[in-house]
Parts: sequence; C-alpha cells; structure tokens
Amino acid sequence: MPPVVRSLPNAEAEALLDLTRELADGELTPRVDAAEAAAEFPREVFRTLGKSGLLGLPYDEQYGGSAQPYEVYLQVLEELSRAWLAVGLGVSVHTLSCFPLSAYGTEEQKARWLPEMTGGELLGAYCLSEANSGSDAAALQTRAVLDGDAYVVNGAKAWVTHGGHADFYNLMVRTGSGSGTAGAKGISCLLAPADTPGLQPQKPERKMGMRSSHTATVQLDNARVDRDRLLGEEGQGFRIAMSALDGGRLGISACAVGVAQAALDTAVSYACERRQFGQRIADFQGLSFLLADMATQVEAARALYLSTARLRDQGKPFSAKAAMSKLFCTDTAMRVATDAVQVLGGYGYVEDFPAERYLREAKILQIVEGTNQVQRVVIGRSLSTP
Repeated sequence: MPPVVRSLPNAEAEALLDLTRELADGELTPRVDAAEAAAEFPREVFRTLGKSGLLGLPYDEQYGGSAQPYEVYLQVLEELSRAWLAVGLGVSVHTLSCFPLSAYGTEEQKARWLPEMTGGELLGAYCLSEANSGSDAAALQTRAVLDGDAYVVNGAKAWVTHGGHADFYNLMVRTGSGSGTAGAKGISCLLAPADTPGLQPQKPERKMGMRSSHTATVQLDNARVDRDRLLGEEGQGFRIAMSALDGGRLGISACAVGVAQAALDTAVSYACERRQFGQRIADFQGLSFLLADMATQVEAARALYLSTARLRDQGKPFSAKAAMSKLFCTDTAMRVATDAVQVLGGYGYVEDFPAERYLREAKILQIVEGTNQVQRVVIGRSLSTP
C-alpha cells in the first residue's frame, strides 16, 4: 500500500512521526505477538517511549512535556497502535492520567510531580469506574474521609488499565458527608502513589484481546492519601473526570484508526499475494470493492479525529465532536477488522496472521472511555440542548 498521507503542521512534527514510525516498526512489531501470547506487560517499552519523549507530548515544556498540539500527539498514538494496540492505548491512558494534575493541580503540585510523569519515569492509571458504576460514573461509592493530614480511602476501582504496574493512580472518590455530597457534586480527585499503604491491585482480568495491557481492580482498604494530593477542590472531581475523558476519547479514536489501518494493510497485502483461478484475488471486483470501502472508511475516520483535534488545539468546544469521533472511529475499526478477516478467509481466523488479533482488539475500543451507546447519548444531548 502507498504510505499514509499525514497532516503535520511543521518539520518538527514530521521528525517526531518519523521517530515514532521507526520505534513502531523496529521495537514494537517484532515483540507484539510473543507479548500478547504470554500476556506480558511491556513496561520496558514504556520506559523507552518515555526516554524518546513520547509520554508527555501535549503537556507544557516547563513540566517536561513537548508542548505538541493534539493534532500531532494523536497521530503518534495512531502509529503506535498500528504496531501494537496495547502500547498505543497505554500511552493514551498515561496521557489521560497526567491531565488532572496538569489542568487542575497547583503550581507547586505540578512542579513536584508532573516532570517525572511526562518524562516517562512514572506510568499512570486512571480510576473512575467501579463494579456498580460504569456508564453511570456519578454513582461511584468509593469513599475518602479526611483524617488529620490525610484522606482515608475505602472501596474498589474496577477496570483499571495498568492496574498493578502504574506508579500513580488518579482516584475518583466520594468526599464529605450529607445530602450535598450525593451524585456528581460529592466526587473529588486524589493523586495516589502506587506505594500507598492499603492500595492493593488485584489479579489482572483475563481478556479477549489486548492481553499484554493488564486491566485490574484496585482495592482500597483504609488507604491513606496525603491531603496535599487532592487535585482541584473537594467536589470538583466529576468535572475533572469528564473533561479528561473528552481528550481520552480522542486518544481512543486515534488508537482505533491505527488498528483499522493495520487491518487494511494486512488485507491488501494478502489480497495482492493470494492467487485463485489464475489471478490475484485483489483483481476480483467483489474483493476490490470491499478493500476500497475499507480504505475509504479509514480515511474518513482519520479526517474526523484530526478535525476534532484541531478544534481542541484552537481552544474551541469539542466535546460533542470527540464523542462523534470516538463512535465513528471505533465502529470503523470493528468493521474494517471484520472485513480483513473475511479477505483472508480461513487464514484470517488463525493466529498465524494478525487479522484475528485486530478483530479481538477492535471490540474493546467500542467499550472503553464510554461505550458507543454513551457516545450517542452525548451527541444526542448536544443536538437538542441550546
């Protein structure tokens, strides 16, 4: 296939994408199959990415970031995800986990903790969901009670990406007491280091795909988090969580396009090599049209996430378009991955080819960072609200 035509604002961004492509092809692609088969978490890969400056791309240079626009950062995620989704999504989750401190932390807090996060020394996790509060995030029950100079936290956070491997956890918890702390108004955000006494990651979930990306419940039993690790004000946590998810949904969009591009590349390569009835199967109109539709969907998805990223970079409202982007890009990844399996036929269903892995990976992208049904709720409300 011809190379993807990228939308890059300057030579520095071009060099960054070249570096990312080099790392993806040289470091990630050769390792992904073995790591997925063994469910091995690629911690050293994240350290390498951190040393290469890829774990703090959208954040201020003052705090160790690269001050790259989202338009560039998301294309880095796409390239990483094309090679290894667990890594691309891991970078997205880490970037999401730095957001509460970057956007709501005091200058003292940012100067103290953010440089190590953006520099790759520390890997982050974002703890919003619970067993009984997934899409209804405001119904979370994990509670933090102020006791002197620390919050005592009890509860459990579910579906935590990097659970057990992260160096810090953003905990969305319920603080205060009384009727005024119910629902979204009673939620606060705490930045807890991994060595917090009483913070206990459980065994990783056994997942259908992205097995090298560990997802675990984090149990909190009288975990003491220093009071100075409250980000923003008490009761501001739900706002922090929702604003972080807007950017996170764009991250998932880019990851989805990376998977879709990989599936398309695999399908085209196979169709050009496989011969039946005396000719390449790519030359049969029925299959050629299928590939054409796949390629068109990938390009449309990429254009949507990039146009949304530019809104964010310009400081314009982008929440509804982020939901549209997440919905369209992840549905596209699922369609294209399914069609790639069909192009390969029986070979698409066996592990000797990566098409079956792309199909398993694409499915989770329709669920994380808000299911695609939730995205439709967000979009629908934006259309009917003045």
